[in-house]
Amino acid sequence: MKSIIAYFDKPILKLSLLFGLATGILVFLFFLGLYAMDIVPLGNNKVMDFGIHIILIAGACWYYRKKVGNGFLHLWEALTIGYVVNTIGALIAGWLIYIFVTFIDPSVFTAYLAEMKALMLEGKGELVKNIGEAEFLKMYNGVGEMDTSELIMDEVGKKTVMAIIPILVISLIFRKQDYSVFQNKP
Repeated sequence: MKSIIAYFDKPILKLSLLFGLATGILVFLFFLGLYAMDIVPLGNNKVMDFGIHIILIAGACWYYRKKVGNGFLHLWEALTIGYVVNTIGALIAGWLIYIFVTFIDPSVFTAYLAEMKALMLEGKGELVKNIGEAEFLKMYNGVGEMDTSELIMDEVGKKTVMAIIPILVISLIFRKQDYSVFQNKP
């Protein structure tokens, strides 16, 4: 048991997990805010919560560089922090949203499915032109068969794809290495 605790006692991991936890909770609070304003809190309305991910990833890199790295941060450290914060935040938010739509208010999920179907019907002409009638019907019927448990991996998958470029940019911005080791000093 001590070896497991020692493994998680690394500052880069502890910090990333804490910032990831904060990200997940803040994203869920954003979800609840949309819900309180009677806006369907899933789908396109929820995309703006990615700003929370970006802010906390940058905050985690800045904090690590300032407090742990003594002003230095390697690119690999920043990338690790970014991806751990993003993934943990998405997992926690996904689970909290899943619990909410499963046990508290399932109508949120049904409204989301209805909105998705309406959007698909609205753009049916373009979709049928691009993918064909049979594939459109398969996709349309697949929306109706979605289960609430798919929300968790949907959240993680979307946030992972959306985060690739921002994490790289944030990592490059906050990267600062000690180049004095390359100096030829006797």
